Amino acid sequence: MLRANLRVLYLHGFASSPESRKARFFSERLHPHGVHLETPDLAKGNFSKLTITGQLQVIEELLDNQPAVLIGSSLGGYLAALYAHRYTSVSRLLLLAPAFRFHQLWMDRITPEQLAAWKRDDALPFFHYGTGREEPLGYGFIEDAAAYQLLPPFRQPAMIFHGTGDSVVPIDYSAEFVQNHPNARLVPLSSGHELTDVLDQIWTSSKDFLLGPISISE
Repeated sequence: MLRANLRVLYLHGFASSPESRKARFFSERLHPHGVHLETPDLAKGNFSKLTITGQLQVIEELLDNQPAVLIGSSLGGYLAALYAHRYTSVSRLLLLAPAFRFHQLWMDRITPEQLAAWKRDDALPFFHYGTGREEPLGYGFIEDAAAYQLLPPFRQPAMIFHGTGDSVVPIDYSAEFVQNHPNARLVPLSSGHELTDVLDQIWTSSKDFLLGPISISE
């Protein structure tokens, strides 16, 4: 079992919230094992000012470099990788369709005209799954993202679950990371980006990894 003082955080994805289906799923599965899953609001209630830097600050302030296990979905998986690269106090990571190559992903999907309009208006609307409506996002989000590594080279043990039919973040990005980092293992799944249809399969495959004892080498 995990050490009693070890914290477990779930990092939600872009335009999501601590009340996401995946956050609730892992909270429900971990609770019977005596593990309280912490699910911070990475936007701190202000989606329009969201940045990678701001979200990392939320994690840093919450953990204060204390030992932790990180579970991250999509953008949350990318944030988990960035944080783990900075802080060796992270013992292990469970990543769900992590948004590796994050800035590249966005630049590949947005047209020059959209980018120019976003910069001019300092607002681009996105459907927010937490609020259930469109919310504006400031241009600082994409500017800030450009400063971060596309494939954060963390060294802690990691399990990565990624759908073979993911049309948002190609599974090839997770495969590329695993190819160059023997500390990580990729589990391909017959699913898309959300992975909500294979959560039981993910739990069965990751339960021992999440709850198992932490060795000194970790």
